[in-house]
Order: sequence, then structure tokens, then C-alpha cells
Amino acid sequence: MTLKILIVDDEPLARSRLRTLLSECTEPRVDVVGEAANAVQGMEQIQRTGCDLVLLDVHMPGVDGMALAATLRQMASPPAVVFVTAYAEHAVKAFDLEAVDYLTKPVRRERLQQALQKVERLLSAAEGGAHSEANGAGGESLIIQERGRSERVALADVVYLKAELKYITVRTAQKEHIFDGALSDLEQRYSHLFVRVHRNALVARRAVRAVEKHNDPVEGEGWTVRLDGVEERLAVSRRQLAAVREALMS
Repeated sequence: MTLKILIVDDEPLARSRLRTLLSECTEPRVDVVGEAANAVQGMEQIQRTGCDLVLLDVHMPGVDGMALAATLRQMASPPAVVFVTAYAEHAVKAFDLEAVDYLTKPVRRERLQQALQKVERLLSAAEGGAHSEANGAGGESLIIQERGRSERVALADVVYLKAELKYITVRTAQKEHIFDGALSDLEQRYSHLFVRVHRNALVARRAVRAVEKHNDPVEGEGWTVRLDGVEERLAVSRRQLAAVREALMS
């Protein structure tokens, strides 16, 4: 996939910097289809030529980036939005507008490439890729707030959710995130995506690959679930065994 990108920023140097960084990104491939110095020009280009992704500044003269993002949401097939700004305090509002990511200036190439890869995954899911069809996650996601930054984690990428103390570990194949919330709330909202395996853990239905018996020298005979994408295995309570086996069969 080649991402068609529009850069919207009122500072020519900022636009030039993004073009340079994009030329250094190797995965996915990118094609900068245009630049705009304000939101009005950006909207005109989107309506005229279209694009897959808008790299969007927040503070611009006249209509700001937040207003443009809100307008784009009204389109039948809006492009993805990644905000690129010097102001970190707008991150929560940005994700309320369904931005895929929020980058703060000066942008690092590694961080930009991560954002591009997120966009690529979401577009693949929207186009009916096998991954999306298998798990039904669509564009659903969690907003993770860690160490002064906010990040959108697609539920399609989550392998399991595990309650530990006051927080939830959100495990993807690549890394762990810490989410402030209640496991019971997530189970209720996303029961179509996750199945409870134990009082402290939910696993992605699509990720269940095996349910295996094991013998623990302390606790005796029990069950574990093997999941795609991670090495660790989670304990399965006897109460949840039937539900996990049903997820495996489906």
C-alpha cells in the first residue's frame, strides 16, 4: 500500500521538514500529493484530489486544525488524520475527533513512521482485510495515556487485557500499555471481541489458538490458553473453560 498524504501547516519550514522525514520512511510507502498553508486550502485539495492521510497542524490562522478535522468527520469517506503540532495539551480533544495519532514537534522519524503504520493498519481494516473480517474490531480502539502522552491502540491489535492492581495491562504483539479503567467495563463494551478466561483477564477471541491442560505443583491440575502473537500463557478458570473453548471453535 502507498499512502497518499496531504500536509496542512501554515509554516513552510514545517511542511518542508515533514516532506524530508516522509522521504526517509520506508514502511509503508508514501506519496505526498500536496501541501496547504491553511485549513481552507487543505479542504479544497481534499475535495479536488483526495488523499489517505492528512498531516495536520493545530494552530493556524483562520480555521484551525481541530475545526478542519471535525469537518472531515462529516465526509462519507474521510481521510485519516494525524495531528502534528508544538502543543501537547490538545491531545485528548484530538482523539475525541478520531485522530489516528498526535505527534509533537520536533517530530522524530521513528515516531512518524509509527503513525504511518497505524494509518496503514486502519486503512487495511476499513478495506475489508482478512484481519478485520476475522475479529470484527473495525475502527474501535482504546486511548492510552502514559507518561504525558496519549496514544490510540486499535482493539484489533490487542491480544489480551489483564487487571493488575489498579490498572489494566493492554498487551499487543509488540508491547504492553497501561490503561486506567475497569476490566468489567471493557468486558461489557467489547464482549464481541474478548472472552473472559479468568477473574483478572480477557483475551481476544481471534487470538485463541489452544486450550491446554497443565499440572502445577502447588495448585494442581488446571488449564491455560495459548494465544497468537505472545509467548506467555494465561490461566483459565474452570468456570470460564467452556466459554474459552467456544471462542476457540468459532
